[in-house]
Amino acid sequence: MKTLRVATDVGGTFTDLVAFESGPDGVRISSAKSDTTPPDYETGVIKVLQKCGIDPSSIDFMAHGTTVVINALTERKGVKVGLITTEGFRDTLEIARGNRPDFFNLHYLKPETFVPRHLRAEVPGRMTYKGAERQPLDLGGLPAIIDGFRADGVEAVAICLLHAYANTAHEEEVLAQVRALWPGVSAVASHQITREWREYERTNTTVLSAYVQPVAARYLGRLDAVLREQGAKNSPYIMQSNCGVDSLQATSEIPITMVESGPASGFWGAAELGKLIDEPNILALDIGGTTAKCSLIEGGEVRIMTDYWIERSRKSAGYPIMVPVVDLVEIGNGGGSIAWVDDFGKLHVGPQSAGALPGPAAYGKGGDEPTTTDANLWLGRINRDYFCGGEIDADMVAAETALQALGDKLGVSTTEAAQGIVRIANSNMVNALKLVSLNRGYDTRDFTLLAFGGGGAMHAVALGQELMAKKVV
Repeated sequence: MKTLRVATDVGGTFTDLVAFESGPDGVRISSAKSDTTPPDYETGVIKVLQKCGIDPSSIDFMAHGTTVVINALTERKGVKVGLITTEGFRDTLEIARGNRPDFFNLHYLKPETFVPRHLRAEVPGRMTYKGAERQPLDLGGLPAIIDGFRADGVEAVAICLLHAYANTAHEEEVLAQVRALWPGVSAVASHQITREWREYERTNTTVLSAYVQPVAARYLGRLDAVLREQGAKNSPYIMQSNCGVDSLQATSEIPITMVESGPASGFWGAAELGKLIDEPNILALDIGGTTAKCSLIEGGEVRIMTDYWIERSRKSAGYPIMVPVVDLVEIGNGGGSIAWVDDFGKLHVGPQSAGALPGPAAYGKGGDEPTTTDANLWLGRINRDYFCGGEIDADMVAAETALQALGDKLGVSTTEAAQGIVRIANSNMVNALKLVSLNRGYDTRDFTLLAFGGGGAMHAVALGQELMAKKVV
C-alpha cells in the first residue's frame, strides 16, 4: 500500500513542495517550485502540486507552512484592530517596556503601536494576580465601545484584561458579549493564546493575532476549499512556530502561532541534517526572497522560546510575541530585497521587497528597482541561461537598467553598484548571524554554517569566511 506525504511552503517570493511517497516498490521523493501568487496564495500551492503530478485525492498527509502571517505583520497588511482592556490600562501598548535594546543609541525609535489610542477602550473590573475578583466586571459601556469600533472601520477586536492568565472569567464574559453584540466579527482574547504573565507582552501578542486573523482565515479557508474541490479528503495540517503542526481550524482562529511556521520547519530540518553529518552545532541560515532568518542549534537541539520579538534592532525595541517560537533572528534581506539610496547618498538593501509580483527587474514583469537577485545575476553568480530553473528568461536589459540607475545615484558603474548590493546584503546577514551567536557568547569557530533557501548557497561562503565558521554546508 502506497503512502503519500506532502509538505508545502509559501514564501514571500516562491512556493515550494516536497513529496514523499513510500510503498512496496520503494521510496520516491519529488519536489517543485513555483512563483508565490499574492493575494491568492493558494494558487501557488495548486501549481506546485500540478508540477509534481500529484492528485490531491491521493494525499494521505499534508503539512503546510507559510510566511503569510509574518509578511502581513512586517508589511503592515493586516486589518484595523480595536483593543478592549482593563480600566486604567489602555496605554500599556504605548508605555511598553522602559528598557531599550541599546541604551546608548541616540537613534533609538520607539515603535508605533498596532492600535492607535482612540481605538483602545477600557472596561471596569479587576482580578488580582492570584485570580481572585477584586472588582466586578461592568460591561454597561460595551455597546458604545462596539458602536465606536464599527464607526471607525474596525475589523477585529482584541481583548486583554489584567491578570487574565490567572483567571479567565472576565475575559470570557467580554468575549461572549462582543460576539453577541457584533456577530461575525473577528475577536480574540489573550487567554486563548497564552497564560503567561507580563501584561505588555500578552497584550501585544493578542493585538497582533487579531491584526492578522481575518487575513490568515481567508487564506486558509480558500486553500482548504481549493484542495477539497480537487478531491482532497482531509484538510492540511498547518506548521507551527514551535516545529509542530496544528489543525487548519485551530490555526485559523489563532494564527499568531504560525508567525514563523516557514523557518521553523527549515531549522528543524537543519538540526536533523546536522545529526546525519555529525555536526550537531549549527548556525542555520535561511535566505528566501523576502527575508533572511538565522538560528543557533547547539547539540542538535532547536531552541524554542516564548520571549520572541519581531523587528527588533539597535534602533527599535520591536514587538513581542508570547507564543512558543523557534529562537531566531530575522531581517528584511532576501533575493527580492530592493536596493536604494537615501537622502545622504548611502546605499541600503531592504527591508522593502519586490516580492513575487513584480519581482526583481530580471523577471521581466515590470519591476524597475534593483534587487539582490538582479545584482547576483549581473555579476554571474546566477546562471542567466538557467534562471529560476530555466522557467524564466532573464531580462538582462531590465536588470541592467535598474542597476545602472542605482549606479548613477552613487556615481559608480553598473557592476560596482551590483557588487555594492551584494556586500551590503552580506553585511546585514553577518550582523544577524552575530546576534544569535557572538552576542550571546558563542564562538562561531565552533559552529558549522548550514545555509538553505533560494539564496543560501550564493551568500554562504562569504558569510562563513567573515564568521570564521568551522565548515560551510
